[in-house]
Amino acid sequence: MEHRLSEKWIKASIAGTIWAASEIVLGSFLHNLKVPFSGNILTGIGIVILISISYIWTDKGLFWRAGLICALMKTMSPSAVIFGPMIAIITESLLLELFVRLLGRTIAGYLIGSMLAMSWNLIQKVLNYIIFYGSNIIEVYSDLLKFAQKQLNIKADIVWSPIIVLLVAYALFGLLAAVTGIRVGRKMLRQPVQDLPITNNQPSGNVPGKTGQEFNYSITWLLINVGLIICSFILLNMTTWVVWSLAITGIVIVWSIRYKRALRQLSKPKFWILFVFITLVTAFVITKKAQPGGNSLLKGLLIGIQMNFRAVMIIVGFSVLGTELYNPVVRIFFLKTSFKNLPLALELSAESLPLFIANIPDIKTLFRNPVSVFYRVISHAEGRLSEIKGNAASAHKTFIITGSIGEGKTTYVKKLIEIFRKYNIKAGGILSERVINNSQTTGYDLVNIETGEKEIFLRQYEECGSERIGRFTICPKGLVFGNAILKSLVLSINTFVIIDEIGLLEVRNKGWSDCLNDLLENARNNIILIVRDTSILEVTNKWNLKDAIILNINEIDYQNAGLYIIKNMNSKSGN
Repeated sequence: MEHRLSEKWIKASIAGTIWAASEIVLGSFLHNLKVPFSGNILTGIGIVILISISYIWTDKGLFWRAGLICALMKTMSPSAVIFGPMIAIITESLLLELFVRLLGRTIAGYLIGSMLAMSWNLIQKVLNYIIFYGSNIIEVYSDLLKFAQKQLNIKADIVWSPIIVLLVAYALFGLLAAVTGIRVGRKMLRQPVQDLPITNNQPSGNVPGKTGQEFNYSITWLLINVGLIICSFILLNMTTWVVWSLAITGIVIVWSIRYKRALRQLSKPKFWILFVFITLVTAFVITKKAQPGGNSLLKGLLIGIQMNFRAVMIIVGFSVLGTELYNPVVRIFFLKTSFKNLPLALELSAESLPLFIANIPDIKTLFRNPVSVFYRVISHAEGRLSEIKGNAASAHKTFIITGSIGEGKTTYVKKLIEIFRKYNIKAGGILSERVINNSQTTGYDLVNIETGEKEIFLRQYEECGSERIGRFTICPKGLVFGNAILKSLVLSINTFVIIDEIGLLEVRNKGWSDCLNDLLENARNNIILIVRDTSILEVTNKWNLKDAIILNINEIDYQNAGLYIIKNMNSKSGN
């Protein structure tokens, strides 16, 4: 049952990280210089990376996985706006994946997929304006072009001409990116790289990360925010301007208190310039269309302001949703889905990111000789893959402490924990302490190893639940308590995660079974399981723990066991 990240996801992680590195380094450079069409340049770079790397890695599904990794890596940037870039990157990779699947890894597949992927930039911009400002923006645009057509005495219909011209330009730029990617890929096949020296260029900025105080995530707030966004749209469509303007202003004030980061977009001069521009253009168009004598100017101004209030709710609303989606609880939820490889792939990407950022060239070098530059960058991908495969053998270790019932396995493990702490080695998890009355075991309490907090788990004479194991009743509070502790350790860093104990309950897919599955599949930690000697075979067979190190408390004392575990643990775990 021990599961490691599949090679396909490892490759996707590497490809997505190279793409993300280019977005972070070159994207920052292009953004700071206000370079026109910088989004298209970054998309073109992503297309080149995916196409060229597909010449050496032919796995199906590599493109969309790499796009997903790159999109999620973009959330590491300090920008509060994450949904737009994430959707763009994922959609571009899906379009390229779709047409390469339909037409094969052929020139036609690459060219058509790239042209459509690049064109998505324009399509998304148009959709964004419609989403932000509503269908009114289409009418304003159409009427404005018709007005210009009339004033210039142009006979042909020019309403859609600007969009068609831009679409053709975007497609041609996608064609250029595809050709570059094909040339790089062919060069990779003709001239396989033999231990290319790595040049550590100084990155143009620090690798972004989460800074500041830890945010108090809340699933309740996530649901409230969804409700507030829905309610604001209802108010915009069904109430007067006084109601919706006051309601939306109140919502934004509430958000500004909890989510300071989400208001960055509203503090930019560009937003307010666009606010005034759209309001005035809307008022102008409606005034020109209106019959003489009507109060058309006021009506136009109110429609323009309403469009902008809708945009505020979209921009800020999705920013606050993005903030709450960083919640570790949400991450743990995805571990239960078919995307359970994703958190591990992201951890691998975060580890690889500084290496690839250091090897992203400056923009001048890129434009002077793009094929050679991309050839060198993609070459590092193969080296990184070999390095990760080599490190696979040093994955987390599983240790099993065993002995007969009542022989003191829990006490033994407590002493092991003391040894770990003496060596500043972190340990977390749960212990199962006996409850003894009149020399008789009447139950067990669970103990949080890190905090010492306790909760009742098994009782012999108390009916604390409906389910039983042997002569004991299982207390639901204890199950919830223990599972919460173990789930919190799936994505955290503890050198050892200890579970006391694994037995018949887990073999029947109950108790700590689900948490153990997640820990074995996803944790970076070493795992210590306490298992009765009578259950060893069932447990090792169920979870395929053929490589587990088994220590019998009757055969090795806790001092030697502690030193042996420390010597044989995965030294890359923990801090």
